[in-house]
Amino acid sequence: MQSQQKNVLNKDFRLKKSSSFKATYSQRRIASDEFFILYGGKNKENAEYPTKIGFVVSKKIHKRAVKRNRIKRLAREAVRLSIKNSEADFEKFQSLIYMAKEGALELDFDKAQLSVTKLINKLARKFI
Repeated sequence: MQSQQKNVLNKDFRLKKSSSFKATYSQRRIASDEFFILYGGKNKENAEYPTKIGFVVSKKIHKRAVKRNRIKRLAREAVRLSIKNSEADFEKFQSLIYMAKEGALELDFDKAQLSVTKLINKLARKFI
C-alpha cells in the first residue's frame, strides 16, 4: 500500500467560512498586480497549522460561472505548484485570499504562476 501525499489545496487548506474571509480582509495587508489582488491574514505563530487560501472572482469580472471558475482553477493550480516547488513563502501567513481583477480573463497558466508567486513574495517582504 503506497502512502498518499495530501494535496496541498484540498478542502482542508481552503478558506471556506465568511468569518475567515472577513478576518483576512480586515488585516489590510494587500499586494496587487494586473491580474490579482492578494490579501494576507495574520502572521503565523504556530507552524503546525496550515496556511488557508481562498480564491474570489466576482460577477463583475464575467457573468458566466464557467469563466469565473476557470480563473479560480488556474490560480489554484499555480499556487499548488508554487508551494510544491517552494518558489514562494506561503507559510508565513495564517490565511491568504487571491481576488481576480479584470485582466485575469486573458490569463494563461504561465502568467498565473508568475503572478501568484510574485504577489506572495511581495506581500512577505512588505509585512514580515
